[in-house]
Amino acid sequence: MLRIVRMISFFILLAAVTVSCRIHKLHLTDDERRYVDLTTFGFFEGGILDVRMVNFMMPSGLVNGEYGFTLDRTINDAISPYLAQGNSDACFLKDSVISPQHPAIVFFKMDFVNLKLNVTCKAAIMHLYQNKSEIPSIVPKGEEKCYFPTLPMTKATINGFDYYNASFALYVASPKEEGLYNLYFSNCPHTERGTAPSVNMVIELYEANKNNYLSAGEIPLPVLYAIMALIFLFSAIVWTYILRTSKQPVYRIHYIMCVLVDLKVLSLAFHGINYHFIQTRGEHVTAWAILYYITHLLKGAVLFVTIVLVGTGWNFIKHILSDRDKKLFMVIIPLQVLANVAEIILAESEEGAAEHNAWRDIFILVELLCCGAVVFFPVVWSIHHLQDAANTDGKAAINLQKLKLFKHFYVMVVCYIYFTRFILSILKITVPFQYAWIDEMFRELATLVFFVMTGYKFRPAAANPYFTPTHTEDVEPQVLSDIGILEGVTRIPNRSERKRDDMQPLMQETNYDSD
Repeated sequence: MLRIVRMISFFILLAAVTVSCRIHKLHLTDDERRYVDLTTFGFFEGGILDVRMVNFMMPSGLVNGEYGFTLDRTINDAISPYLAQGNSDACFLKDSVISPQHPAIVFFKMDFVNLKLNVTCKAAIMHLYQNKSEIPSIVPKGEEKCYFPTLPMTKATINGFDYYNASFALYVASPKEEGLYNLYFSNCPHTERGTAPSVNMVIELYEANKNNYLSAGEIPLPVLYAIMALIFLFSAIVWTYILRTSKQPVYRIHYIMCVLVDLKVLSLAFHGINYHFIQTRGEHVTAWAILYYITHLLKGAVLFVTIVLVGTGWNFIKHILSDRDKKLFMVIIPLQVLANVAEIILAESEEGAAEHNAWRDIFILVELLCCGAVVFFPVVWSIHHLQDAANTDGKAAINLQKLKLFKHFYVMVVCYIYFTRFILSILKITVPFQYAWIDEMFRELATLVFFVMTGYKFRPAAANPYFTPTHTEDVEPQVLSDIGILEGVTRIPNRSERKRDDMQPLMQETNYDSD
């Protein structure tokens, strides 16, 4: 366990230290991908994208293919029409790949012989410069600036290898130019089926909306996280008050629920602070980022643990977890920890890094496994147990009430997971780029509703069927079953009591004869 904690801490520290958020530096080493998705960023009027290619290395005198950048513009985060019209073997630097119905494309093709970037602009208005320092303080709106035939490149030969450097900048001068911009690097061999040559270089990116380093759809996020943190804090205070003033038994699962809400508050607060520093400085503060990652990791693990514990009836229907429940925990907890680690690395790794796609696939797969295990095992087991008990033990009324409550909880879990994992993913790729924050807002609201409904249904209360004792004939079993230890256990009389009961009819007969 200690080794796992150390590994998790290492991944968190690595992700927090090596990434500079909206001021990117991507290292491509022996990269053979046909195209690299470098960045996706939403720009308002006044936004600036500055790209620098540093130390593009190639063996002296050897050019194995075509290289260049393409800049695309869309209105949402759905798949780019530019990529949808091509395939993995197509070279996106060729004009034949692009449809005339999608003109917001700029090509930057490298010419290593003449040391220049050949610029082809298919947009009606596109303000391009060699670097951001050349952007004038006042840019005339509507002025056509996408006329650059070339942009210069520089070359240096070191130890027999040629190193090339180039740069270009985009300025969004009017509302007509606003949108979600996607920057790609294309690596094209001479033949369509040929092997792409390996690439070694560093890409430096600068993205900003005037004095704000967040993407257009992320600008409201710091305020949103702060507001949601206050709402969850109020919920935590209310839940703590209910537990402290309750006259009914309070179980350990109630305190775990309280810890979950507290972790959610801390996670949202640290997340908002982290985004605030990204917004103002273009990079996060490592301390706040690590605090957010730790609380986010713990919150995710405690959330699934709580769902499984409530679903299996721990502390309510039964006091001790069965071997089957323990095996489920041994599977779900490591998977959920891995999913949270993958999510952290995915969020903080560079979008164009080769490992980014690998961690994204791992995150999706592990999330599906965790959600499936939580939905289809513990709650379903408890429902089947209560159905059998309602038909066999003669206490159908109480068990059917519990069964109804478990079915409600099952529906709640399914709806929460389905909404946050699938519906919001569809929403994210359909809303316009400036409203991307709505995805996070609905996610947090869904979590709040799920927490409130779960707390209301499983609160300490005398009328709650979830912890209504099954035994009603004897006072002693009622008290014991409140803590779930002797649920279903009946008292067996000892030998002296059985002998006295056997002698009772004989004594009555003797008394009758004497009369």
